[in-house]
Amino acid sequence: MPSRKKKAARAPHQQQQQKKLYRSRTDRRIAGVCGGIAKYLDIDPTIVRLIWVLAVFMGGMGILAYLLAWIIIPEEP
Repeated sequence: MPSRKKKAARAPHQQQQQKKLYRSRTDRRIAGVCGGIAKYLDIDPTIVRLIWVLAVFMGGMGILAYLLAWIIIPEEP
C-alpha cells in the first residue's frame, strides 16, 4: 500500500500576509490618514479624500473622525 501523505491545507487568511492599517508617510496631505486607509482598502486615495470631504459637509463629523483617526492610527514604520 502506498503511503498517502497530504500536505496540510492552509486557510486563505494564513496564506496572505496580514494587512495592517497605518497612516501613510508618502501619500499624505495633512496627516496621512486618507492615504493609509486607501492603501489598506487598495483604492485610490482621492476617493477616500472625497468621501471624507463629503462627511465634513454632511454635519461636520468628518473633522472629528479625522482627528480621532490621526490619534488612533499609527504611522507607517
